[in-house]
Amino acid sequence: MKFSVFQISRKGGREKNEDRMGYCYTRESGLFVLADGMGGHPEGEVAAQLALQTISALYQKEARPMVGDVIEFLSTSLMAAHHQIIRYAGEKGMLDTPRTTLVAAIVQGTSATWVHCGDSRLYLVRQGELLTRTRDHSYLEQQSAAGAARTDRINRNILFTCLGSPNKPVFDITGPVTLQQGDKIMLCSDGLWSGLSDMDIVRDLSIKPVSDAVPDLVEAALRDGGEHSDNVTVIALEWETPDSFESTRGISTDSIMDGVFASTIQAGVLDTMVEDLDDAAIEKSIAEINEAIRRSAARRT
Repeated sequence: MKFSVFQISRKGGREKNEDRMGYCYTRESGLFVLADGMGGHPEGEVAAQLALQTISALYQKEARPMVGDVIEFLSTSLMAAHHQIIRYAGEKGMLDTPRTTLVAAIVQGTSATWVHCGDSRLYLVRQGELLTRTRDHSYLEQQSAAGAARTDRINRNILFTCLGSPNKPVFDITGPVTLQQGDKIMLCSDGLWSGLSDMDIVRDLSIKPVSDAVPDLVEAALRDGGEHSDNVTVIALEWETPDSFESTRGISTDSIMDGVFASTIQAGVLDTMVEDLDDAAIEKSIAEINEAIRRSAARRT
């Protein structure tokens, strides 16, 4: 695989940065993850970090050098991250749980597959056009999709799902989507898209390499937010970067040996937890997911 990648996170006007992002890769697979810890609940930055670390740890165990069943992996690892946050809150005796949104993509072979929960987004831009983007798990986006006449009274920040909530997370998986040379994938927190239109985002990603487009978009979002701007976090990649590859922040996995794993996600507190991931809880989560799929299919028929 060859891709160029750029990531940045800015605190903005907030007291602390509760966003987390990073990526991992092997010779034949790449994982890109972004989480936005939710304000209004304690330790949002911990929830975001736990989500990244859990998914990264499971990816390291699974990608040898490819993930076998990407959709199952994304489902299972998201639920494992959720359980780790709940477990952390229980061990600390917290009355309210830390919470976070999440968007994660796996790129391998010639395709990308992604999962999201909440309002952190993924954009896929091809040849100057928005091929697709995730739809937020918010009441505003839900009402807009339903064609409601009045959505201006709905607070865009009100989500109906996240990781760490007492309720089981709702999430969507998209893909696999076959990639073409020059495709750009961007994962971002709501601090970016809330102040910029999709048109603004697509325009910058279309005319600039990600190493230029991402900083410019982040600065524009911070200017729009002013002194009270939200945290702004972005990780973006260009797939099979063309002729300018060597002069960009390019990564080629061609020379990576089997069993080698590279990551920008700090292992940290998960060092002692990876071996102790609650397999029973994960198996239960898989059963819940399969049952939800079965019920959904039954409703459609």
